[in-house]
Amino acid sequence: MDKKKILILGASGFIGNAIYKELCNYFNTYGTYFTARKGFDKNKQFYSYNLEEDDIHEILDLVQPDIIISALRGSFTAQIIAHEHLVEYVMQSNCKLYFISSANVFDSYSKYPSYEYDKTLSESIYGRLKIKIENMLLRIPKEKMAILRVPMVFGNGSPRIKEMKANILNNEPVEVFPNLVLNVTHDLKLTQQIHYLVSKNKSGIYHLGSNDLVHHDEFIQEILKRVGNFTPLFKHVYTTNEERYLAVLPKENKLPKNYQTTYEEIINDHVIG
Repeated sequence: MDKKKILILGASGFIGNAIYKELCNYFNTYGTYFTARKGFDKNKQFYSYNLEEDDIHEILDLVQPDIIISALRGSFTAQIIAHEHLVEYVMQSNCKLYFISSANVFDSYSKYPSYEYDKTLSESIYGRLKIKIENMLLRIPKEKMAILRVPMVFGNGSPRIKEMKANILNNEPVEVFPNLVLNVTHDLKLTQQIHYLVSKNKSGIYHLGSNDLVHHDEFIQEILKRVGNFTPLFKHVYTTNEERYLAVLPKENKLPKNYQTTYEEIINDHVIG
């Protein structure tokens, strides 16, 4: 086992927990949880952490991680404060911070896909939060940080898939956006990519999604064909009359071929169980 100590913040969430499961057999891996479900409170590698009430420095001092992976969710104000503390810690210690960001940092640019070094600009509160935290990281030495921008994430346990299954069972329509062009990923591919970046000690900005683009409605319809023999209801939502892009594609920092993926692979692999 690599003796690298990794601390995953938000390790009880969908993405954070997937990262923990991917890394825990290879590294000395710790995580934080907010709610004591799934036996996290009994796992000696996990620490209870309330983003709005607890000081992250206490856990950092206990674990003394070599790598921090932030997959935090919750109060936006509390996230900003927590990341300010994380940046302080990283600057004072031999530690690197991997931040799970989002395609939404580009949601103002609707006419084309976005690449690693394009200027960020967002119309959404969520996108602006991610930009604010990204900007904190961009002010520290590059070798101490990595920004991982992620498009929509699917997978068996993903909130999106769960919501679609619930809608279908309740005979409620599934929302699709016919004019939205995006790239996508799923939890297993994303965590393999993060494992690669951590093990190779990579820094900088990475776009971790499929290499190709698909319309949202086509992608969702293809996924739901795998669920069973019935006809789901769809609610077509048109936010614009023209095609709108929300896609993060790699140009400068491409991963090796075996870590790349396509949207069809994501449809075929592990999306619906």
